[in-house]
Amino acid sequence: MHDHQPDFWRNIRAELAGGRHWVDRAVVLAYAAATGLVVVGFTMLADAASAGFDSLRGWGSHGVWLTLLWTPALTVAVLWWTQRFAPATMGSGVPHVIAALDDDTPEPRRRALVSLRLSLHKIAGVCAGLLAGLSIGREGPTVQVGAGVMQHAQRWLSPQSGIDSHDLMVAGAAAGIAAAFNTPLGGIIFALEQLSRRRSMSHSSLVIVCIVLSGLVAVSMFGNLSYFGELRVQQLQWSLLGPGLLVALVAGLAGGLFSRLLVASARGLPDRFCRWRARFPLRFAACCALAVAVIGIVTGGATAGAGYAPTRALLEAQAELPLVYTVLKFCATWLSVWTGVPAGAFAPSLAIGAGIGHDVAGLVGIAGDAAIPLIALGMVGFLAATTQGPITAFIIVMEMVSGHTMVLSLMATALLSSGVARLLTRPMYLELAALLMAPPPPPADAAPR
Repeated sequence: MHDHQPDFWRNIRAELAGGRHWVDRAVVLAYAAATGLVVVGFTMLADAASAGFDSLRGWGSHGVWLTLLWTPALTVAVLWWTQRFAPATMGSGVPHVIAALDDDTPEPRRRALVSLRLSLHKIAGVCAGLLAGLSIGREGPTVQVGAGVMQHAQRWLSPQSGIDSHDLMVAGAAAGIAAAFNTPLGGIIFALEQLSRRRSMSHSSLVIVCIVLSGLVAVSMFGNLSYFGELRVQQLQWSLLGPGLLVALVAGLAGGLFSRLLVASARGLPDRFCRWRARFPLRFAACCALAVAVIGIVTGGATAGAGYAPTRALLEAQAELPLVYTVLKFCATWLSVWTGVPAGAFAPSLAIGAGIGHDVAGLVGIAGDAAIPLIALGMVGFLAATTQGPITAFIIVMEMVSGHTMVLSLMATALLSSGVARLLTRPMYLELAALLMAPPPPPADAAPR
């Protein structure tokens, strides 16, 4: 019985002879690099928008009170534009990609959920929301942006390429999240855990190549640095076991409640607020934005934007935040998403989780550098509970804080918090994706009286 080994030279000749395959590969590589460039541009625009809102607040006392007019007015303008020209960009964008990846989704509906045009609208909408001072992030929307950019490559690929729109969307979404957080492993795990539940990836190497190229573009612009520096944690003490468990439980309960609120807000409940939102969406958004602006004034602007600065300050034990920061950031993020504008909750979830860890540390009498591990555990716990993607949350937080000394603790917290949240609600992204795939309700005037 002969062991037939691959014919090296014959395979080389076959590869060189396949001219069209090389063109297809070049197209995919070019779009992967383009995805990285788009994410870099998105990041720079989002940072500029957040800085613009900070500048507005910096106009003395007049600037602070001006936000009571600025935030609602710009939020209403963004929602009006979104509803009129790009309704599929409302929300975070992750459920839209999940719905588009479903094999039962018709092709016209898939194009209505993910496309290059929607990616551009998404970038503009999120940046405008950050300029308004809403408590939102850009990382979740980057998933829809990356998927839309990569899917555009389908029109240039030959039928013999073997690469369909599903593979391109998964690759683009993973590359987008990896470049947004500067977490390559996080992008791969996100694709496996959140996007490929209904179908196995036939081109896993395509995902990795796209992540590598888009990541290289991002690193060339911003450097190979973690968002929150490096944790000052040398060795974990057994005395942190009890507080760590408390952080995981609180983060799991809070994250499950947060996820349930977001789903209920999107689905609509038989109460006066949801009825008012359905009848007068612009007025409702203005009221939510006004509440967000008031919260921003109470916290000195700490709840505006994604929350990177307060989170980094907490991890560096240099934060001077109000005692109610965590609760108010929770409320501000929920209200910001409830307005209906393009908005992500990834980064705000990290900020809320960091606040939970900080509050638990203060409750048990731990302060300074000793509280840093609990803050990191709160970040991973709340993110895992909200998304119910424990592996993704663990990898992303570990890479963002260079928390390799806390690998087992972060992993255990992510699993425990996610398990607690599962007792309260189903996975948020799947619930929201199911709403997108459901048939639209009948008009209000056609409903039986």
